[in-house]
Amino acid sequence: MDNLIAKIYQLPKTVLTNKDLALVWQETNQNNLKSKIAYYIKQGDLLKITRGVFAKDKNYNKRELATSLYSPSYISFETVLRDSGVIFQHYETIFVAGKWTKQLKINGQKFSFRKLKDELLFNSTDIMFKDNYNIASQERSFLDTIYLFSEYYFDNLSGIDWEKCFELAPIYKNKQMIERLKKYQKNYVK
Repeated sequence: MDNLIAKIYQLPKTVLTNKDLALVWQETNQNNLKSKIAYYIKQGDLLKITRGVFAKDKNYNKRELATSLYSPSYISFETVLRDSGVIFQHYETIFVAGKWTKQLKINGQKFSFRKLKDELLFNSTDIMFKDNYNIASQERSFLDTIYLFSEYYFDNLSGIDWEKCFELAPIYKNKQMIERLKKYQKNYVK
């Protein structure tokens, strides 16, 4: 194994972008970078997932891929709400907060990007870095959802920290969303 590939395998990341590879290989010349990437794809040392996005092998983390496709972005909405038991509906799709609304399917995996304004995307409050990707807390995902959808059915809000939600709500700068939050709290707090 040569030195450049060894550097990649030392990284904890499973998904790498052009920028990642340029940094790891300390390559500033774009033509040289493209040549190196093409060489390692041909050798089977890198897997091309989509334009500008690569993996060490086919066992890459799909959530890491989701947040590598567009930056800034983070896992949110139904993906987090399902994981935390707030909704029971199973979705094969990974839901992501991003700069654009976009639906993608890559290697059989569906990704749904939902547009949030820049000031929310760049606000890291209650966004955690986990397993090489950014993911919203349960409360931030809940707020993202009611911010974009005026009526949404949630199966189980018993685990929601309402105090935390009201602390986070001002970052959205949306009075109607705060009114929806109050309504959900009133209807679901037992």
